[in-house]
Amino acid sequence: MARDRDSQAPLSPRDELIMKAAKEIVVKFIEVGRVSPASFADTFKMVIDTLRQSLK
Repeated sequence: MARDRDSQAPLSPRDELIMKAAKEIVVKFIEVGRVSPASFADTFKMVIDTLRQSLK
């Protein structure tokens, strides 16, 4: 697993900010009961895609 991290390119500051914002949004949705933890991965991808489109 450590090798996988080493082989990936580092995130740009913008991508890192998008990832953090998406995580916070999805966690908030889970807290209020709009999303289940089981669907975190799918919802996270949708939120990231939406944030990227919004920032274009």
